[in-house]
Amino acid sequence: MLASFCPPMRYVSLDLETSGSNPQRHQILELAAVVEDTRRLRPLEELPAFRRVVRHPEYVGTAGALALNARLIQELARKEPNPELCTPAELLPQLREFLLAQGFKTDKQDCVTVTMAGKNIAVFDLGFLRELPGWGTLVRAEPAMLDPAAFYLNWHKDTRLPTMTICKARANFESQEVAHEALADALDVVQLLRPFYQLPVYKLTQ
Repeated sequence: MLASFCPPMRYVSLDLETSGSNPQRHQILELAAVVEDTRRLRPLEELPAFRRVVRHPEYVGTAGALALNARLIQELARKEPNPELCTPAELLPQLREFLLAQGFKTDKQDCVTVTMAGKNIAVFDLGFLRELPGWGTLVRAEPAMLDPAAFYLNWHKDTRLPTMTICKARANFESQEVAHEALADALDVVQLLRPFYQLPVYKLTQ
């Protein structure tokens, strides 16, 4: 049963699949974003969601990343129309339209600024987002971002922030495997954060 009271906050859980780890050289293959309104919790499958696969003239990547995302390469190679397919130049304008349709507002510079959440979003995803046409003018992220790793850190045992797999295990997910599918991973982040809405971490301190 979903909680009946939550603090008034909305955030966007965002995840990328890429052809490698270097934002200056490698490419976004898939982007997914899910809007969470902590005042009006919905079942995960009913959350407003945005997904795009990104077509490039040619693909540059590492063997490991391309193998991991073979399903995306196959989807990108298909000839039939795909409403979720776009170019890098179209990606942020389409994300912006989705965010505006969900009630997010523009600032004085006509940019949509949102609080973003994601596993390693500040050190990985943000680097790729900054390379997209329109980042910072059409869409941008608040400086502070939500990473579920901080909520599942064991201060007595961990020597580094926990991985997504460890976070899911500590949250008692049925499956601890990471899907490496942008939409599924974005939804996992929401599910990892939900237990902390009613009892924020700072409430545990004295």
